Amino acid sequence: MYNEILKNRKEAGLLLAEELEKYANSNTVVLAIPRGGVPIGYAIAKSLNLPLDIILSKKIPHPYNKEFAIGAVSLESKIVDEHSGVSDKYVASEILRLRDLLKEKYQLYMGNRKPLDIKGKNVIVVDDGIATGHTLLASISMLRKRKPAKIIIAVPVVPDELVNQFKEQTDEFVYLIASKYFRGVGAFYEQFNQVEDEEVIRLLEVANLIV
Repeated sequence: MYNEILKNRKEAGLLLAEELEKYANSNTVVLAIPRGGVPIGYAIAKSLNLPLDIILSKKIPHPYNKEFAIGAVSLESKIVDEHSGVSDKYVASEILRLRDLLKEKYQLYMGNRKPLDIKGKNVIVVDDGIATGHTLLASISMLRKRKPAKIIIAVPVVPDELVNQFKEQTDEFVYLIASKYFRGVGAFYEQFNQVEDEEVIRLLEVANLIV
C-alpha cells in the first residue's frame, strides 16, 4: 500500500490509525506487543480514542533445540503441537516457568492493572512489523479463546508471502508495506531505535489516563 520508507514508529501508528478510522470511539481495544509495538499502539489508541493494553506471549522451546518452538503460552491460554519425544511433564513445567516470566513482565509494564476484558469486543493487535509471524499467529489462536467479536491485526511491514496467511487467520489484516524483498523489519524505517522498558511504561501510563 505504501512504497516509501516509514520515518519512525509514531508515523507508522498514525498511518495505521487512518486505515482503522472506522473503529474510532467504538467497542474496540488496542493490544500492543512489547516492546516495539507499544509506540505504534499508543498512536493508534490516542488517534481513535480507544483503550490500550499489551499482549504477552512466549514460545515453548523444544527441550533439545531451544530455537525450535513446540507451542506458545500467554497469561491465560496455550497452544502446544504434538511432538514425539517431548514429555507432558516437560511441557507443563515450561508453561509454568514461562507464565511466571510473563506475569513479571506484565506487572513491570502495567503495574497492578488487570488485563482488559476483550470478550465481545473488537481487538486490534499491533506490532512494529512481521518477520516470520509464528508468535503472532500463536497469539491469534490464544486470543480466539477469549471470544472477541473480531481480531484485527495491524502492522506497518510484512513480507509479501505472508499476507494471504494473515488474511485467512484474522477477521481483518491491515498493513502499510508488503515487501517481496523483505530485509528485516528495521530496514523499512528511517529511525528504528530500540524501545526501552521505561518508554513502554510511560506510554501505557499516559494512554490509561487519556481513555
